[in-house]
Amino acid sequence: MIEEILEDESPLFEHYKYVVDKGQSAMRIDRWLSNKLENISRNKIQEAAEEGNILVNEKPVKSNYKVRPEDVVTIVFDYPPREIEIIAEDIPLDIVYEDDELMIINKKPGMVVHPSYGHYSGTLVNALAYHLKNLPIFSENDPRPGLVHRIDKNTSGILLIAKTEHAKTHLSKQFFDRTINRRYIALVWGSFDEKEGTITGHIGRNLKNRKIMHVFPEGEFGKHAVTHYKVLETFDYVSLIECKLETGRTHQIRVHMSSIRHPLFNDEEYGGDQILKGTTFTKYKQFVQNCFIMLPRQALHAKSLEFIHPKTGEKMFFDSELPKDMADTIEKWRNYILYRKEDTV
Repeated sequence: MIEEILEDESPLFEHYKYVVDKGQSAMRIDRWLSNKLENISRNKIQEAAEEGNILVNEKPVKSNYKVRPEDVVTIVFDYPPREIEIIAEDIPLDIVYEDDELMIINKKPGMVVHPSYGHYSGTLVNALAYHLKNLPIFSENDPRPGLVHRIDKNTSGILLIAKTEHAKTHLSKQFFDRTINRRYIALVWGSFDEKEGTITGHIGRNLKNRKIMHVFPEGEFGKHAVTHYKVLETFDYVSLIECKLETGRTHQIRVHMSSIRHPLFNDEEYGGDQILKGTTFTKYKQFVQNCFIMLPRQALHAKSLEFIHPKTGEKMFFDSELPKDMADTIEKWRNYILYRKEDTV
């Protein structure tokens, strides 16, 4: 269950690779792989195919694909095939709340959540390993001690951490059952005709660039995803919005907003790092470039989180302030539009 709800920014790693025999007759790939992989059920193989993690000749296939002689079949996942040892590091954490069962952390932008290729130290998990090292939940072989959800490296905001196995199971089920209320604040390109809306679309790995996600029509690749948004403020060329998640897919807000042509401001992976709206004046272009320098990441912050405490049954709510880079950029846009309107009066 935990693997299904964790949001992840890491690349994919090859776990298995096979070349189909020259004399192989046509056979569904899920059945063919179930004969190859011990202790992995056919259902798990089908789920991997739905996620776009089964490739034939470097292209994702569905579970009903029929293997052909000399097909190259690979299975990839978002974690290394051999988990690396987690080194505890005394890294400062902004702990908003803590008790015997859980912690609430306000993650700074730029901090990687868990070790992956190129990021083996300095991550949130390394910091948690140090903080939780005397608790039974911590193990040097567990790459996700206490994690019940994740946010991207360059997304800031509230993260919920479990400190006991009971809490981890209980909180993970709340995410799985979609009873946890998450609210994000984002600055996106463009203005909206409607003040509120809902985006529904299957999210899976992009077929051409496996490091990013893509919205697919229902019934193809990926998993069902729903994002609700509300416009809080408009600055002519960009808008400040609130997003609420029903599901927790990788890059969900980023890819959903991009799919409706409102990519997050300065989101380089989904096209938001270009000047998509506005005038052709040099002065305006310089203004936007200055904003990009001020906010060198996607404009996304995990603002608040509401859940049920795993031990007391109490409803818990935590909110956070926008980080300085994002708050300053929003204020800069607010002032720019205000002064621009004053100049035209």
